[in-house]
Amino acid sequence: MAAQERDRPWLMRTYAGHSTASDSNALYRRNLAKGQTGLSVAFDLPTQTGYDSDHVLARGEVGRVGVPVGHLGDMRTLFDGIPLERTNTSMTINATAMWLLALYQVVAEEQGADIAKLTGTTQNDIVKEYLSRGTHVFPPGPSVRLITDMIAYTVAHLPKWNPINICSYHLQEAGATPVQEIAYSMCTAIAVLDAVRDSGQVPAERMGEVVGRISFFVNAGVRFVEEMCKMRAFTRLWEKVTRERYGIEDAKQRRFRYGVQVNSLGLTEAQPENNVQRIVLEMLAVTLSKDARARAVQLPAWNEALGLPRPWDQQWSLRIQQVLAYESDLLEYGDLFNGSHVVEAKTEELLAGAEAEIAKVLGMGGVIPAVESGYLKSNLVSSHAARRARIEAGEDRIIGVNCFDTTEDSPLTADLDTAIMVVDPASERSVLANLEAWRGRRDEAAVQVALARLKEVAATEENLMAATLACARAGATTGEWSFALREVFGEYRAPTGVGGAPVAVAAEPGGELAAVREAVAATAAELGAGKLRLLVGKPGLDGHSNGAEQIAVRARDAGFEVVYQGIRLTPEQIVSAAVAEDVHCVGLSILSGAHPELVPDVIQRLDRAGVEDVPVIVGGIIPAADAEALKAVGVAAVFTPKDFGITTIIGRIVDEIRLANRLQPWAATTAATS
Repeated sequence: MAAQERDRPWLMRTYAGHSTASDSNALYRRNLAKGQTGLSVAFDLPTQTGYDSDHVLARGEVGRVGVPVGHLGDMRTLFDGIPLERTNTSMTINATAMWLLALYQVVAEEQGADIAKLTGTTQNDIVKEYLSRGTHVFPPGPSVRLITDMIAYTVAHLPKWNPINICSYHLQEAGATPVQEIAYSMCTAIAVLDAVRDSGQVPAERMGEVVGRISFFVNAGVRFVEEMCKMRAFTRLWEKVTRERYGIEDAKQRRFRYGVQVNSLGLTEAQPENNVQRIVLEMLAVTLSKDARARAVQLPAWNEALGLPRPWDQQWSLRIQQVLAYESDLLEYGDLFNGSHVVEAKTEELLAGAEAEIAKVLGMGGVIPAVESGYLKSNLVSSHAARRARIEAGEDRIIGVNCFDTTEDSPLTADLDTAIMVVDPASERSVLANLEAWRGRRDEAAVQVALARLKEVAATEENLMAATLACARAGATTGEWSFALREVFGEYRAPTGVGGAPVAVAAEPGGELAAVREAVAATAAELGAGKLRLLVGKPGLDGHSNGAEQIAVRARDAGFEVVYQGIRLTPEQIVSAAVAEDVHCVGLSILSGAHPELVPDVIQRLDRAGVEDVPVIVGGIIPAADAEALKAVGVAAVFTPKDFGITTIIGRIVDEIRLANRLQPWAATTAATS
């Protein structure tokens, strides 16, 4: 085939933000200077969940996984010297998406921008937050109302802005199969479009404009042929849904528009250099097929399973994109897979499976009832448990983890303390001082008037965007905006999915799980307890609950009584539950980097409560130096992504319970009685 004129490359982004708005602004400027063609803003967890940085739940979380934006002043600093009218900005923000978009618009106006020319995306997909990522705030009904109001507003005032990025990325991270990923994200899109159509805020003749601004954010795993077929199936299904359900005739408006971050779940702590080739293969899944090519790509860094990547690590990921786009001949040709019987058959298989699952969810009343019933969450927990079981059994091979694990020393990780970025604790103090100064400078009366008006509007069916913009201009804070709406809408705790998950690993005679079950039962008998009780706790604002859920499910299958209350708990709440439930072990899961603050707090509170003989174990992305520091303050064991054997971890928990209660090790006990 003759070479054609080169296509324009996709937008190249790096998901970035840390410490303070000033630090993040400097990082964005450097990234743009390196050839990055769009920005992707990572916000810290207090910003994502609607808390000010001085809230008790924000302790240890400020600036950890993203940039703190507490008010208009922070947004000004974040984009200082970056012309927003000429910058395509993606913001990974959901429950507080309306608030962050309002701040962004006001800063653009202050820069003199024509807001009708603003381009970018707010993620704004709350359904997947209930299912996987955990930064939801409000119940489903009010959350859909916020999304609807934003879409109606942007169609009228920010016509080039993507008001929602329906996000299958985190569904795959939570265990979704390709069929589930397609089906559940498409059900979310249907729920959103139905809500906009039925709200009456957008005239019927303008629904095509709404559909044309709906974008998706997908995941791409290392099974890159299947993943590429998944994207082709997504494209066909969106074409069908928008034409048949919504009557959209304009082919351009029906186009499936998506951005991607390739899979972070599959990145390994063991032999992390292998993550580079994983990232490359995953990128090929969303770039090789022209007819289903991503419009924006952001790649994780090779060391994300170790901790926060450094700017150099992110540069490496950017250069991977640039080599493919600018050095290779990929963009000179049409779709490479048209006419392939293999690709066509796999695409049709995925499409048929997705349509069947969509019909099932719609038969329940749609995606919101399926969330509230726990159906979707249980399915994801079950799929994830099955995947973990295949890895542990060696059926799914992970290089450097469950096979080919012999390795030379790596110069990349020779000094683990410098192989990742560490957020300076002083940055949190700086943010808190900035917040206090902001409150002291603003017109407090004007803020209170704006917040009162916000609550008034929230109690009606009026669009909330104008009242939100007024709060932003008056100087309200992220927490104040969020808590004003909490007063009207309430808060929501999503189903955990743990109770409904089926057994993923059979306790076959002679197998590891059977041995652990025997140890659990024997230890409970020796302690005079009916069952061993394990509390699995998620302190702080980290909502990534996949690991905690898998531990809870496997512990249940091993014979434990599991106390799991879900995400977003204070150390005080965790200790209160441990005391009330009289547990034998406390397990804490933290992936946000807040463990140096939160874990010692839990241990100190347990000591003050007089809790003895109850070991505390911790799991998460925890650097080696931090793990040693946690053990020094009393943590019994620390587990990180390299500890992939969940049944083995449960066995270690039994060992720690026996040790804390001065019982003989289980192996020694069985040997003595045999």
